Amino acid sequence: MSADRDHLLMARATFALVLANVRYWSTVAPLVRAELRHWRSRAAAISNPAFREIALAKLDGERFNAEAGAMLATLAPRAHRADAVRAIVALELLFDLLDGLTEQPLEDPLGDGERLSAPFTEALRPAAGRRSAQPRADAAPDLEAQGGYLLELSRAAHEALARLPARDAVIELAAAAAARAAQAQIHMHAAPCLGFDQAREWAQTQRADTDLRWRELLAGAASSVLVVHALITAGADPSTTPSQAARIAGAYLSVCVVLTLLDSVVDEQQDERSGRSGYASLYENRELLSQTLEETARRAVRQARELPNGPHHVAMVLGVVAYYVSSPEAGAKRARPPIRRLQRSLMPLIVPTVAVMRAWRFARALRRPAVLDTTASAPGRL
Repeated sequence: MSADRDHLLMARATFALVLANVRYWSTVAPLVRAELRHWRSRAAAISNPAFREIALAKLDGERFNAEAGAMLATLAPRAHRADAVRAIVALELLFDLLDGLTEQPLEDPLGDGERLSAPFTEALRPAAGRRSAQPRADAAPDLEAQGGYLLELSRAAHEALARLPARDAVIELAAAAAARAAQAQIHMHAAPCLGFDQAREWAQTQRADTDLRWRELLAGAASSVLVVHALITAGADPSTTPSQAARIAGAYLSVCVVLTLLDSVVDEQQDERSGRSGYASLYENRELLSQTLEETARRAVRQARELPNGPHHVAMVLGVVAYYVSSPEAGAKRARPPIRRLQRSLMPLIVPTVAVMRAWRFARALRRPAVLDTTASAPGRL
């Protein structure tokens, strides 16, 4: 890209970021807060204490995932924005809860994980093809699965999706992305019990329709709920075609690779202290990790630029990178080299977005001085 085109795109992406924030705080944030209050009330009423504790911990500790995911809904036409937000919030809560449930000791990590994930994946099936999404009671005996709450989230997402005007153009791709996200979570959480080979083998079988290597496929799949959110937003626009939806899905899969790897890089020290292996540990050396981050981020920008409303999507890509670049953990000794290389590769495009994100973090710290600002604990969202 020429310097002139780079600066023009920066200007357009910056304007798109400002417009998205105006729309978010005026029309989206109130809806998100209302949805989160509703679902917290429902979670607090769960009868099983162990499951209730997990559901509330996810809602309280990772609500930013739903708030950030709903930023994509700023591109939805206003007439359908509320349904896009409802679907995004419900699916994000389901996905985060799936993350917590499949982390628990399970007798059959793969089989029980699939059963527990059923409400999430079934939410994206056509009504005629929907099966009972009720998790089997013996899938997680200690938690009793509490299918009522899970099914309410699933039903709410399904009903909101059904009202989107271009739902038929996006639903198959969204269902595939949701299944991929669930499977990645299940296989990664099964690794301590079954070993990592089963996760690698699964990722290798999923590469057929992409040009991603298995490591990048696994990383991208882990946060592919973001692909689902982007497709929901596209489904709110009556003019969306299946071809456009496919391009959106491809671009946001690239974003998800960057998101998951950056999340792992900034959490590396914490993962090592707790004895966990993050996605960054899949790479033989830091050079390969840094090169992958740089190449994938630049590809995500190129793909986003070519989409309808390209500057808005570029702003979303840059927002993901800036969120991690601006985090306190980005200055850690091991995190600094790959993050600095990534930031340099996106100059000057990323400069305004990083400035906005640093200002947001500063303002947040002033509002809540006693709370250390960290990145999301699950693979980070937009």
